[in-house]
Amino acid sequence: VAGYVGEEQLGKALEGCDVVIIPAGVPRKPGMTRDDLFNINAGIVKGLCSAIAKYCPNALVNMISNPVNSTVPIAAEVFKKAGTYDEKKLFGVTTLDVVRAKTFYAGKAKVNVADVNVPVVGGHAGITILPLFSQATPKANLPEEEIKALTKRTQDGGTEVVEAKAGKGSATLSMAYAGAIFADACLKGLNGVPDVVECSFVQSTVTELPFFASKVRLGKNGVEEVLGLGPLSEYEKEGLESLKPELKSSIEKGI
Repeated sequence: VAGYVGEEQLGKALEGCDVVIIPAGVPRKPGMTRDDLFNINAGIVKGLCSAIAKYCPNALVNMISNPVNSTVPIAAEVFKKAGTYDEKKLFGVTTLDVVRAKTFYAGKAKVNVADVNVPVVGGHAGITILPLFSQATPKANLPEEEIKALTKRTQDGGTEVVEAKAGKGSATLSMAYAGAIFADACLKGLNGVPDVVECSFVQSTVTELPFFASKVRLGKNGVEEVLGLGPLSEYEKEGLESLKPELKSSIEKGI
C-alpha cells in the first residue's frame, strides 16, 4: 500500500491502476439531499476522471461520490471527451442499497442475512432506489404493507443515518463495507472467477434511460452482461414507472 496526497501526486497514484474507487467529495448533512452535493462533488469527480483518462484509461472505475445518478454520467462525458470511454468499465456503486435491503428483509423474514439476496434496481437516491423484494431469496411471504415499509426504509436509509448522526456525517462504515464488496467483485471478475453478479448503476438498455442499475455480470472486461429486471410485482412496476422521471432528470443534470 502506498499513500499519495494532493493534485501533484495524482498521476503517480493512478498510474497502472486496474481499479479506481472514487469516494471523494463532501458527505450529506441533515436537511441536505444528495442533489445539494452536486455542485461541490461534480467538480471533484470531473477532475479525478480527467486524470484517470490520462494515467489509467483502461481501469475499472467504481463511482461512490454522490449524487451517483449524476456523477456516473459526468464521468462518462469526461471520458468521451478524452476519447477513452468504455461503458463496460464505469460503475455507479449502489451496493449499499442492496446491503440495506438484505439487512431489513432478513430482520422481517427472520432469516440469516448472510443467506439473503435482494436485487435493487433503478438509481441511488430516494425513490429511484427500487428493491425487488418479490425476487428476494429465501422466499418469505411478507404482507404487502411490510414490503412497502421495507421499500421506503431502503430508499430512506441514507437519510435515516444522516439524521441519526445529527450533523456529524453520513453512512461511512456501511458504505465502506458496501464499497469493499463491490470492489472485491470487480477484482474477482478481472481474475476470471465465473458468475460474479452484483447490482450496479451502468450504461444500460434495460429501460429507455441511458443509465440504470440492475444485476450485472462482471468479468475480465468489466461488464460482461447487463441482466434484465426479471418478473416484477404490481407494486414494483408502479415504482419503476414513478422513478423514471426523477432518474432521467438526474442523469441529464450530470450530462
